[in-house]
Amino acid sequence: MALMLVVLFSPLVSAAEFTIRWSPEAANTNRVAVEVTGVSSPALKNLRNVKWTVAEWQKLLAVHVEQGDLFADASSPAMVGTYRVTPDGIRFEPQFPVEPGLKYRATFHPNRLPKASGKSPMLSSTFQVPARSIEPSTTVAQIYPSADVLPENLLKFYVHFTAPMSGGHIYEHIHLRNDAGKDVELPFLEIDEELWNPNMTRLTLFIDPGRIKRGVKPLEDIGPALEEGKRYTLVIDESWKDAAGAPLKQRFVKSFRVAAADREPPDTATWKISAPRAITREPLVVAFPESMDHALAQRVIRVANGSGALVDGKIALEDQERRWSFTPGENWRTGAHAVLVQTTIEDLAGNNIGKRFEVDLFEPVTRRFTNATARIAFEVR
Repeated sequence: MALMLVVLFSPLVSAAEFTIRWSPEAANTNRVAVEVTGVSSPALKNLRNVKWTVAEWQKLLAVHVEQGDLFADASSPAMVGTYRVTPDGIRFEPQFPVEPGLKYRATFHPNRLPKASGKSPMLSSTFQVPARSIEPSTTVAQIYPSADVLPENLLKFYVHFTAPMSGGHIYEHIHLRNDAGKDVELPFLEIDEELWNPNMTRLTLFIDPGRIKRGVKPLEDIGPALEEGKRYTLVIDESWKDAAGAPLKQRFVKSFRVAAADREPPDTATWKISAPRAITREPLVVAFPESMDHALAQRVIRVANGSGALVDGKIALEDQERRWSFTPGENWRTGAHAVLVQTTIEDLAGNNIGKRFEVDLFEPVTRRFTNATARIAFEVR
């Protein structure tokens, strides 16, 4: 969301020959540069010849988030960014946009110019972008799996939002609670690189595999994140902010019961195909005996005609991800067709076709697909 920059404090500050100016990059942006003018031509020439690090530039010109005290501001970490010498002076461009509601202070030390002589006083200037007043509108659209009974060795959740979200510190807003309302200790795989889709509307949230696989230390020391026969609640706090800086409109709660662990790979022989009629756009339906991974089931199952060409159409998942349907873009043609399934498809426990998520070292894998794709033939009549 674009933001009109409004500078509230000291947009232009001068002392003797020097001036600090806050310069927005455009009318509707919160990217602001800091410019110092009044620097003499010899001093600018000297600056062009130095090979300073960012830390050395910050001793000359620095921007801090204001703490309410000039000395406290100077001791806090300075903003990082790019420094350059312009024909008129010095320009600092912060790496990140300024935050609405925060007050910033720029300090310039003329005595730290290369080959400076004399004692010019330090110059400082403050500014602030007004805090945004935004009505909360973003909500959690859905959490997958959508089923209310999940296996003890559930691998992951997908959290879908109605608008782009903000990243960073996400685990502060996500809670897995037992039936007593107590938070489960460290249930998720907390990684620095959060698993968002490109537009920040879907978060993939993994249960810590160490709390799933038998024989590993976290499971032995802490126990499973989920236990068969118990009830849990996944809570998304309303304090989580979207990309526009507004909190969620309301919190989201998903309650579920835990069933026995699922350690058997999906078997396409148990899938039931309902073939459509020719010269119609009736959906092709594939019914699974168990819920499948929501994202993968939409991505790795395709339909091919008798010549092997993929058929264009629209995919849908229903009945708690146990029913996959495909509506073609054009009428079905009479003849042989096939459902093509990449063997990387997963059930809710992360088992693939021909391969368990948890392979017991004492049990050899007796069945494994050698091809990357399983093929299920059907006839359109």
